[in-house]
Amino acid sequence: MLPYWRLSGFYFAYFALLGGVAPFLALYFSHLGYSAARIGELVAIPMLMRCLAPNLWGWLGDVTGQRLAIVRLGALFTALAFTGIFYRQDYLWLAMIMALHSFFWHAVLPQFEAITLSHLGAQSSRYSMIRLWGSVGFIATVIGLGLVLQVFSLDVYPLVMLGIMLGIFFCSLTVPAAPATKPQGQVLNADGFLRLLRQPGVLAFFLCAGLMQFSHGPYYTFLTLHLEALGYSRGLIGLLWALGVVAEILLFLVMAKVLARFTLKQLLVSSLLLAAVRWMMLGALADFLSALLIAQSLHAATFGCFHVAAIHFIQRSFNERLQGQGQALYATLSGMGGALGALYAGYSWNSLGAFWTFAVGGLAALIAAFVLFRCLPPAQADATRSQTFS
Repeated sequence: MLPYWRLSGFYFAYFALLGGVAPFLALYFSHLGYSAARIGELVAIPMLMRCLAPNLWGWLGDVTGQRLAIVRLGALFTALAFTGIFYRQDYLWLAMIMALHSFFWHAVLPQFEAITLSHLGAQSSRYSMIRLWGSVGFIATVIGLGLVLQVFSLDVYPLVMLGIMLGIFFCSLTVPAAPATKPQGQVLNADGFLRLLRQPGVLAFFLCAGLMQFSHGPYYTFLTLHLEALGYSRGLIGLLWALGVVAEILLFLVMAKVLARFTLKQLLVSSLLLAAVRWMMLGALADFLSALLIAQSLHAATFGCFHVAAIHFIQRSFNERLQGQGQALYATLSGMGGALGALYAGYSWNSLGAFWTFAVGGLAALIAAFVLFRCLPPAQADATRSQTFS
């Protein structure tokens, strides 16, 4: 039987943490008195950890098969490492805390995605119905924390984040192990993994996943500060972040039908084109609430549709024994792109301004759309899962 609610509960807790990080981490660093450049660097550190941690943990998960143990230990040590933030808040100490806790945090999701897909088996189209609860968790945090920070000082922020991290760990204890699979020869075969990477369009996909996250750099790093500078209240900013995720949930509810009607190539390219439109709107029209509402509704495409299509692409491109490494490579390239986007945004925010900072993100999304349109074969969407390499 599919442990629907236990899988969904974990996604709820995991993305509840992201709901506290994405809109409010930069605001907390600004509260501590750091400049835009230092904020960009601190926000980039967890993303840089996505370039290292997922591959290491993905390799370990494929070797041992103990994906659930990695998820649980990763969640526990994420919380333990984060407690150091209560000791000091100088730049070097915060940089170390950001690196250490995110090293364990980024061990969690790629392994859990593989666990979820193993539980789903032939029902992989139901993935979005489980993943949508992560979006609900994100909404709960951005609305709740936005209202809390209107009443209380930002000094309470680290305590709330620690509570959510502990919630992730406790949710991981309720999740059952994935169904056992029949041994398929040697677990790790570098030649087999590289052969799968050389399939038409696969390397282009991973490159464009990185560019997509690069384009999100200004959004995740400075949107809250941008909107606060334009006069929006923290409560309204939280609601605007939540609106994007509500749109994402609505898409998840119909994603099975969307996947049946459109190819993965169409979904990925369309998501990138809409991302370019979204970043231009946020850079040029954020002082108009109506434009903000439209731009945030496009989160359904720029994150929701792109992510689900990407997960299905990886599932169909890598066999079951190499799923962990495939998911880890996706997380790594996304992390590298996100880190570079955050660093770029930090250094350009004061010199170029909001419009040009977001415009460069839009250009990155356009380039990625062109690359995927040219390199991704239409037949990839209908390809069966690749054979196992022993």
